[in-house]
Amino acid sequence: MTAIYFSCCIVGLLLITNSIGFVYSLLVIYTPWLNRFKIQAKAYRKGIFWKRMPLYLSNFLMLLVFSGVGSYLVFPYLESTWINPGWIALQVLVAFVVDDVFFYFYHRWLHQNKYMLGKVHSIHHRASPPFPLEYLYAHPLEWMLGMLGAVLGFAVAALVMPLNVYAVLVFGALRNLHEIHIHSDLNVPVLSQIPLLSKTKHHDDHHSFLEGNYASTFIWWDRLFKTEIKEKS
Repeated sequence: MTAIYFSCCIVGLLLITNSIGFVYSLLVIYTPWLNRFKIQAKAYRKGIFWKRMPLYLSNFLMLLVFSGVGSYLVFPYLESTWINPGWIALQVLVAFVVDDVFFYFYHRWLHQNKYMLGKVHSIHHRASPPFPLEYLYAHPLEWMLGMLGAVLGFAVAALVMPLNVYAVLVFGALRNLHEIHIHSDLNVPVLSQIPLLSKTKHHDDHHSFLEGNYASTFIWWDRLFKTEIKEKS
């Protein structure tokens, strides 16, 4: 694998996962097929998807550029050959845990800091009820700072052994798809039964109540720091 090939893989991964998010959003908003899984009874405002498209697209284009250029520049520091899948899984797990603990405190700070909440994070909270591509409906500064968690996660994983390009690709795909899904406002049975993994309702309740449920990937940080919103049946 070469640097340009790795960079193209990252860009391609983002294009594929966000295409899934685009189709997923259309299904959620414009068809009744998934209505039985919906969490909030509140209807989407007419035309909201297309009205928000400019911010989705501008954020996505910036994400493509940063990710493509960044992956090209860091490639020389990565292990580019296939290794034992167990080591790749370990690196992915470490990156997820570190990224999520960073996101928990970062997200909590966005709510506690009045300036950041009012000028930055409040944009994302216009998503209620959210739909899949709403993960991109945010102030550019918010998601740029949020990416530091993934960088920190990879840095910690690299302390275990040389960071592998396949671990980065697997993490990127799973992280992006998870973010898309937890903004879907859908309580899908199979996905909602994975132990310790944050459910869609966990993040959906955050959008509903505006406080609590600050973690993204796992639920244990909110339980540990007593910021979990108790689910209502």
